[in-house]
Amino acid sequence: MALAVLLGSAGSAGAQTARSPQTSEANADRRASETERRMQPDERTVLTRGLWAIPLIPNVTIPAEAVLGAGYVTGIPRLDVPALVETDASLGVSYIAGLRKDGATALPSATAMGSTWNPGLIRRGGAMIAGEARAKGFNVLLGGGINLMRDPRNGRTFEYFGEDPLHSGVLGGAAIDGVQSQHVLSTVKHFALNAQETGRHAVDGRIADDAFRMSDLLAFEIAIDQGKPGAVMCAYNRVEGAPACGSDYLLNRVLKRDWRYPGFVMSDWGAVGATDFALAGLDQQSGAQIDKQVFFGAPLAAAAARDPAYAGRVADMNRRILRSIYAIGLDANPPVKAPIDFAANAAIARAVEDEGIVLLRNRNALLPLSKDVGSIVVIGGYADAGVLSGGGSTQVQPVGGPAVSLPMGGEGPLAKYNNQTFHGTAPLAAIRALAPKAKVTFVDGRYPAEAAAVARRADVAIVFATQWMSEGADVPDLSLPGGQDTTIAVVAAANPKTIVVLETGGPVLMPWLERTGAVLEAWYGGAKGGDAIAATLFGDVNPSGRLPVTFPASIEQLPRPALPYAGMIDRDFAAGLAAGKSYPIDYNIEGADVGYRWFARKGAVPLFPFGFGLGYTTFEHGAVKIVGGANPRATATIRNTGTRAGSDVAQLYLVSTPAGRTLRLAGFAKVAVESGAIATATIPIELRLLADNKGGRWSMPAGTYRFALGRSATDLGPAVTVTFPARQWR
Repeated sequence: MALAVLLGSAGSAGAQTARSPQTSEANADRRASETERRMQPDERTVLTRGLWAIPLIPNVTIPAEAVLGAGYVTGIPRLDVPALVETDASLGVSYIAGLRKDGATALPSATAMGSTWNPGLIRRGGAMIAGEARAKGFNVLLGGGINLMRDPRNGRTFEYFGEDPLHSGVLGGAAIDGVQSQHVLSTVKHFALNAQETGRHAVDGRIADDAFRMSDLLAFEIAIDQGKPGAVMCAYNRVEGAPACGSDYLLNRVLKRDWRYPGFVMSDWGAVGATDFALAGLDQQSGAQIDKQVFFGAPLAAAAARDPAYAGRVADMNRRILRSIYAIGLDANPPVKAPIDFAANAAIARAVEDEGIVLLRNRNALLPLSKDVGSIVVIGGYADAGVLSGGGSTQVQPVGGPAVSLPMGGEGPLAKYNNQTFHGTAPLAAIRALAPKAKVTFVDGRYPAEAAAVARRADVAIVFATQWMSEGADVPDLSLPGGQDTTIAVVAAANPKTIVVLETGGPVLMPWLERTGAVLEAWYGGAKGGDAIAATLFGDVNPSGRLPVTFPASIEQLPRPALPYAGMIDRDFAAGLAAGKSYPIDYNIEGADVGYRWFARKGAVPLFPFGFGLGYTTFEHGAVKIVGGANPRATATIRNTGTRAGSDVAQLYLVSTPAGRTLRLAGFAKVAVESGAIATATIPIELRLLADNKGGRWSMPAGTYRFALGRSATDLGPAVTVTFPARQWR
């Protein structure tokens, strides 16, 4: 959902997650059909439209029973159908322009969640957010971002899990399952190919059907299979010429016919352009007052009265919405406003950040730091106040308010809420707490010369560098803004024991890398990010994060070095669309080879590869053994050869197939191993990663398939082979 709609141009995997306590599918289908048959004519367009439940839109009355938030869909009391009370988003209960002022627990960014490679932990995070949503009166959570990172400059990169369809689908499915375990309906979004914010209402993604189904769509398919979300939220962008929310190809053909998805499709806010979007497969118009017309109200009712096609569609729309309500138990388990155990929830956020931090560099074992270190200078990044969070509709108002809130400007009625927000806890305070004997000094980093001078006199220098990302705008490049690259370079030149802590939404370039002693990618750290960073720096936490996205060595390595339509603003796109102009983006350049597979195809060497991450111990991988059959799996022993307990991510890559396809993540498992001990990693193999897709049918030729266990996409062990019979399935 879009907080920035009115901002103007502001700037063990493969296995099913634990099933939620939901009504049986057959019972949900039966009840939905029975209720739909009992609907009176004036009730048939009640569930098909919702309003944006914030008091900033003229001439919109918000019902007294609504909770200020993302949306509200009126219920039907006569039929005991509850209202849908909706809130953003996947990182915590959003505060929607600060109107409620009630505070919520912020999880780390989805990139940090992706770095955990831990579906069980992500499920706990989803359940935690849903519990807070229920306690605030909500029964729908607009989370579940599954879009692949085709461009790291995308302003919403931090909302997505990564660049690989299996990895994103499995973690996304776990998050959805966690949300719905609390009788809160989850979405999966933004369907599909929502790969940049520049011109997001206008750009037209062009991609071949087979490549689409084996990349972005596969991530959605896996997440839907494993999480069973009650709703799919379609996207703003166009796909092959049609608006995503009015795409017969996406909604009717792929989602509902090929995948047999039984739930409903809700629009993104302000993404509906006509009543006939219903015929294309859209079931609900969200935030309808933002669109030019409430198309799914009186116009839809009139169309249904005169046209049997519309009448049948309206019946199906209602059945799908009702089915999700019953399947997830919204009617039998209404939300009840209640106190929230913020301390317990913050512990979950802390656990995610502990596993999400990625150690990228550790020259001469500089980390972990000794708690007896004499002097430390902490530089920049508002490290004296808190940790950065991403902006837009997923922004969480932390309990007690933000540590720092910096206005970022923009246009429209929500522009004053477009702030760069920092959450507690503060890394500086956490560092001082863990090294009480050290002299710890803070310098804000605005002046590189000052930072270098102080760093020269310290035993250790820790530079905190930030890159703010937000919905509604892309970043122009992958540098650190505000001259931070220069600051890091001069500090590293002054002190060889310089540690860089990155708080970024996605990949950044590192022209200073070889001068530094250590680099931690901490992403956006959530409610307890400062504590997690300090604990990792001093070794209380052994970092186990692995990159969910490739860090390029230069922008020239990307499929589109120039961001499509960079420099244009919303009014430019609107004027062009009105004049009949189109704004295509050619995703056929990389096709299904997103991220690490693009680098492999081009033979390009990234700065850091997908799956990469260091720790404070070492692991030895045993030989991989693969068992075939209907549910194939791989096993391998993981030996901890270091002196500390730690966790390793066993990444199984497909190396080759009879059809000649290469390098795909086929499965993964995160394994905790004590020092000197051995554990067995069991890795389910996702068969769709071994197949091709033509017109919605998966086809896997008979023959020999080669796999290798990897520490990253570029660090693979010996290949092993297994023979599979031919298979076809839809």
